[in-house]
Amino acid sequence: MSRIEDRLNDLGLSLPAAPAPAANYVPYVRTGNQLFVSGQISSGPDGLITGTLGDTLDVEQGAQAARSCALSLMAQAKAALGDLDKVTRVVKLVAFVNSTATFTEQPKVVNGASDLMVEVFGDAGRHARSAVSAPSLPMGVAVEIEAIFEVAT
Repeated sequence: MSRIEDRLNDLGLSLPAAPAPAANYVPYVRTGNQLFVSGQISSGPDGLITGTLGDTLDVEQGAQAARSCALSLMAQAKAALGDLDKVTRVVKLVAFVNSTATFTEQPKVVNGASDLMVEVFGDAGRHARSAVSAPSLPMGVAVEIEAIFEVAT
């Protein structure tokens, strides 16, 4: 087992199966030493995590939804690379939060994903990021996040 997967186990986490694309796109593209992972939507053992921040979900529930997206991003990276130890840096996360027009705590929601990346990858998990509001997301999910990873060549 890889060092990163050992770390996930230490945290009591396991990666989900890498989700299949829901439309006409690929789940990831590797070019040179960068891996671009398509947006991963919030889901858990009971299915999709749906709802609107500022209405049906609070910040903590949103952070858990973002954390689930981070696990799916890692699952896609593992599918692409075969081993998460090949990730040398989490470069950037771009996050979309299904929220009301008056909800302004998108950064706190996305911390669910950012914090997990640092917990798992250490300093290599520190990344640039965007956390923006969206009036709706596919299938009513609470959060969608895409990622750019630097990888060993």
